[in-house]
Amino acid sequence: MKERAERLKTIKAIIKENRVDSQEKLLQLLEDHGYSVTQATLSRDLKFLKVGKLSDGRSGYYYSIPSEEERRESERHYIQDFLRGYVSIEWNQSLVVVRTFSGHSDSVALAIDNMGFDEVIGTISGRDNVVFIALKQGISGDEFIRSLKAKIPDFEEE
Repeated sequence: MKERAERLKTIKAIIKENRVDSQEKLLQLLEDHGYSVTQATLSRDLKFLKVGKLSDGRSGYYYSIPSEEERRESERHYIQDFLRGYVSIEWNQSLVVVRTFSGHSDSVALAIDNMGFDEVIGTISGRDNVVFIALKQGISGDEFIRSLKAKIPDFEEE
């Protein structure tokens, strides 16, 4: 996990110090800093960091890191989306099932995806009232619930 944390810091520094307009360029700059990662890993890192692209006002776009306040505000919205749609939660060793109010499964799944839980491989929205959360190998449902409670203090198991 330490390597990932260091890599994320390096990505942030590269984007702040350089005009980076493509993942290919970012992969090369990361390699120059001693990191060899796949495009898929880089995409996950960019999503985790909430990196976006801004227009240069002429003919292209470049990567930008949101400010800490923008990140906190975005996370507050995701927490509210989760709490607004959440009905109940059950889990076992590798899977978490969240029941939602009708029509809220997409927003709850998106909230989980965007809150950056290290324990989560991904989510599947049932398109109406259920979200399946796949956990990384070796992560238990109990561990995920502890992280969920840490990130969402108002969360209560039903």
